Amino acid sequence: MATEAVTEAPVLTGLPVLGSMFDLKNDSLGTFLRARRDHGDVVRISAGPPGVRAHVYAVFSAEGAQQVLAGESANFRKDNAFYQEIRDSFGNGLLTSQDDDYLRQRRLVQPLFTKRRVDGYADAIAAEVATLTTEWEKAGHTTVDVLHESTRLALRAVARILFGTDVDSAVEVVERCFPGVGSYVLRRGYSPVTLPREWPTPGNRRAAALHRALYEECDRIIAARKAAGRTGTDDDLLSLLMAAESAEDGVFSATELREQVLVFLLAGHETTATSIGFALHLLARHPEAQRRAHEEVDRVLAGRAPGASDLDALPYVTRVLKEAMRLFPAAPVIGRRAVAATTIGGVAVPAGADVIVAPWVTHRHPAYWEDAERFDPDRFTPEAEAGRPRYAWFPFGGGPRACIGQHFSMLESVTALAMILQRHGFEAVDEEVPVAPAITLQAAGPARCRLVPREF
Repeated sequence: MATEAVTEAPVLTGLPVLGSMFDLKNDSLGTFLRARRDHGDVVRISAGPPGVRAHVYAVFSAEGAQQVLAGESANFRKDNAFYQEIRDSFGNGLLTSQDDDYLRQRRLVQPLFTKRRVDGYADAIAAEVATLTTEWEKAGHTTVDVLHESTRLALRAVARILFGTDVDSAVEVVERCFPGVGSYVLRRGYSPVTLPREWPTPGNRRAAALHRALYEECDRIIAARKAAGRTGTDDDLLSLLMAAESAEDGVFSATELREQVLVFLLAGHETTATSIGFALHLLARHPEAQRRAHEEVDRVLAGRAPGASDLDALPYVTRVLKEAMRLFPAAPVIGRRAVAATTIGGVAVPAGADVIVAPWVTHRHPAYWEDAERFDPDRFTPEAEAGRPRYAWFPFGGGPRACIGQHFSMLESVTALAMILQRHGFEAVDEEVPVAPAITLQAAGPARCRLVPREF
């Protein structure tokens, strides 16, 4: 049998001394798109001055993403600097833990995310969506920033499901602290040189204050819940986390509870908010797609709030969300570090190399997506999906570390989009929304839309 020829990775052209440092700093997503266009599906990108220069192997094909995340997942670990900064800020929860820690946490948490359990949160999600649309109407809003409003909605929904009655206080702290902590993580995670967090620099002191506020709020809610005792009827996630126990894995300690709560708050609202917000903005820019979504919602729901059982009856709304997640994946870049040397697509990747897969690029790859920048929900009909590689679309990651909250995110997103479309149409004020990667994809400008009230 012939063996695959192995080549060295092509190198993205950069500055003689600093490599691609400024390109990555100013437009990392555009830089990754250029790397694939000019050099192919596995590209080495170097950044930083000699002595502290970082090298990353960027993998853009669906087959390469599958190899990194699934086929050889044990060889690609969350050992890079960016994940360490997330650990230092949010703890060692499901997002960042590895090995036995991860397996133990996953076993304890998995029963909380069964389809039946998650479907039980549909009414709580619907209540938060109804509150939001009613606020718009009472305030007389004619224009809203759909990304900002979707973030507010998703945060309140996940806080309600996570904490039950302690929503308002938690939402205030998260809204105040998460942006600053996220910026701090991003800055340190991608800097070739970082000062110790303990040094009393102005940035470190500001970040420490934000961290303390987040930790204290989580600890306050957990302590109050423990003091009140479990009633047996509580089904919010915090109560279930506190009750999670097995003979093999024991229970979560107080620190572990806080870390899981922080990860659920982070991953549970920012990713879903991105999907809902960009879906609304894309529909505002594409009236025919919006008309089809309105018709489906009106026909299926006839004015009532959707339940979990309605998701399968809303295929076009679901396709709209999937296409929004293709164009604007909440995790545009996913990092790993190779343990042992390997090859990806015939290109040598050395042991210890930092490796990224990039949904932002793979979701635009011309081998899988014709006219990739065009918004077309019908890319996600069952027939079209069956004709593409599994990892041509992977907004939730993949393999053994795939997002445990996939069904929760889709339930919340479809429910929210359907209910909002019942009561409103949208016309885009801002045609284009600049974006930039942080811990998750962030809008770098407004996504304003005019509200058009509907009768239902």
